[in-house]
Order: sequence, then C-alpha cells, then structure tokens
Amino acid sequence: MSPRTTSAPAVARHGWIQALATVLSGLVAMGVTAALGLWAAGAADLPDGGFWRVVAATVVTAVGGSVEVTGSAGSLADTGAGVTVMPLSVTLVGALVVAGGFLRPLRHRAVAGGTELAGWAGRIALLWLLGVIGLAFAARHTFAIPLGNDTLSDLGEIFGIRPEVGFTTDVPLTVLFGLLWLAGVLALALLVARGAPLPPRVVRFADSVRPAAYAMVVLLLACVASGVVVALIVAASRGHAAETFAVILLGLPNVVWLAFTLGLGATWHGRVDGPFGLPMPHLLDEVLRTPDVSSLNLHTLTERDGKAWWLLVAAAVLVLGAAFVMAVRSPARVRLWQHAVHLAIALALTVLMICLVGRISAHYGLSLMGIGDLGGGLSGRLFLRPEVWTAVGWALLWGLAAGFLGALAAVRVRRRGPRP
Repeated sequence: MSPRTTSAPAVARHGWIQALATVLSGLVAMGVTAALGLWAAGAADLPDGGFWRVVAATVVTAVGGSVEVTGSAGSLADTGAGVTVMPLSVTLVGALVVAGGFLRPLRHRAVAGGTELAGWAGRIALLWLLGVIGLAFAARHTFAIPLGNDTLSDLGEIFGIRPEVGFTTDVPLTVLFGLLWLAGVLALALLVARGAPLPPRVVRFADSVRPAAYAMVVLLLACVASGVVVALIVAASRGHAAETFAVILLGLPNVVWLAFTLGLGATWHGRVDGPFGLPMPHLLDEVLRTPDVSSLNLHTLTERDGKAWWLLVAAAVLVLGAAFVMAVRSPARVRLWQHAVHLAIALALTVLMICLVGRISAHYGLSLMGIGDLGGGLSGRLFLRPEVWTAVGWALLWGLAAGFLGALAAVRVRRRGPRP
C-alpha cells in the first residue's frame, strides 16, 4: 500500500444553491429597506398598488439602474418630468449582504484559482441578472396628479387637462449598470476581506491594496454610523421621527458622504426650486433655495451657521482614523511615504465615487398651450452636482498628509513582517 500524500486544499462549496441564496438575500434586504423607508416617507398610501412598484423602482435605482419618468396632461397641456438619484442606504445594505454571501464559501482559504473565482462570481452574476430584469419590468406605473384648488380643477375640466406622471425602466441600461454594480461589489469584497482568497498572480499586490481598501470602507461606514447617531438624537429631541427614519433608510449616505466631502473642502453646485426638497438638514436646503445656482461648501455654510466648521473637524478625525487603520493592517516593511501615497490614491478614488453616485436631479413641470407653470406649486426643479476634480484634488492632499501622520502614529504598533 503506497504512503498517503498530502491532498490539495479542499474546494469551497459554492454552487447554484449558494449563489441563489446570495442573490435572493441581497434583493430581499434591499427591498425591505426600501419598503420601510418609503413607508416612513408616507408612500404606503399610493393608489392602484403603486407602492410596490415604487419599491421595485427604488431597488433598481439603488443598483445603478435607469428609471425614466414620463408624463402627460391631455391634448392642450404638456408635462415634463425627470429624476436621477441613487438611494444609497438601499445600495449600501445590498452591497453588504451580497458581499457577505459571496465571501462566505471562500473563508478559511489562502489562495483560489482565477477559474474557480470566476465560476463562483459567474453563477451569482447570472442569477443577479435574472433578478434585475424582473425588477426592471416590475418597476412601471402611472399616477394621476390632482390639480389642487378649485380654479385649477375647473380649468382641468374645461380644457381636458388630466396630468399624469409615471415611471418606467430602461431595461438594457438597467442590466448594464446592475452588472457593473455587482462586479464592483464582488471585486471590493475580495480586496477588503483579509481572509478572502486571491488568485496566485495577484497575491503580491494584496499587501499594498487591501489595507487601503479596508480603511476606506471603514471610513465610509463610520460616516454612516455617525449619521445614524446624529439623526436619532435629532429625532428624539425635535420630533419628526417618521421623516428621520425615511432619510436613514433611503438616503443617509447621500447626506453624510456629501458632508464628508464638504469637510475636505469640496464644492457642490445646486438649486432647489418649487415643492421639491432635499433629504438633508435645513441649512443645506436653505443655501440651495435661491433664484440662481448656488455653491455649497464650507464657506457658504458657515456664513449662515458657524457650527458648520465642525464638518472640517469631523473629516479630519475620520481621515486620520482611516490612515491609522491602514497603517496598522499594513506590513511593517511599508515606509512612511508609501503609506501617504497609498492613502492619497485610495481617498481620491473614494471621493470620486461619492461624486459620481451622490448627484441628484429632479424636475417636474405642467404647462397649458405653451404657457409656463400653471401655478399651485405644480412645477419645480432641484439638482446637486459636484466640482469633481477640485474634490479629488483636496482628497489627494488630505490623503498624503493623513497617511504620513497615521503611519507615524502606528510606528510602535506591532505589525506583520520585519521593519525596514
């Protein structure tokens, strides 16, 4: 009988059942979060079963899908409408659940082949594709808009004005961005999780990439956790609990990540007009509710409320904390200037991501025979967009300085490998 030889590492069990569980758990978690947030916002009373259609549309937009707003108002009137926003609370919940399901069968592994990882990710991607397509076809509905006071109602009867606004999905774009969203989540999960296996060819890059990626995820989650604490305190002290929970469940990262970039020195441009409002503190809405496009930054905020300077303090604490976390998780051989460069690149990419997903745009208008707004608060517009490269430039500067200081603070902390 021949002697026993050491067997190859056992292959993790990750088949179709596990992939289906990962996809379903992610979609269900996102749907429940969206439903609770919309319910807190008062959308549960939408007619004709519109609530669940709006929930589906919210999940679609949360994964980067495209929802088109349509409108009509009869033969003599016209409507125009559009909305672009990602409910980042729903996005974050889905990303965490899907990433956890993806990594679960891979735990306790040091190395995994590229073919194995591709096969596991491909199973999830195929089932995710089917789920996104189903949501895209479910996210379609039309609502009638009441004209309001008696005068407008009478005009509506005379001229046959029946304003309606609905939404539908662009299925090809939804599929494309939904798959890109999933690919980003799975790739980031492999980068962040220290225990996740990597293909042999990319293992050598783990020591430089993984600590920085982990630190940025910790920073973003710390922003959200801080926002939850502040929101709950405000809800307990000032009331408006339902509105506060709606913001927490739908758009809290939209608020706190925006505030983080403002603390770094970024500038956003926007305007709020008409019945629309931003899911943000009153101060931000006040700065943007002007006749012209306004600039939103630390200077304009502190002109109205000096306490806005705390955004600078909060950003400094968060970035320095992330720098320390990155340095502690890095091998001891990494030099101070390398820490600074790693954090600068990671923070710049993080701020760029916030700028891309944090944009907001919405408008609605009703006109009669080409004559503008009929009144009654039926028209409005809001938008918010960043100065991208200015924000990224500030992030690079902050990353260089904080990366160096964080590495200095971690010098006496015991880390892996020999010191340089």
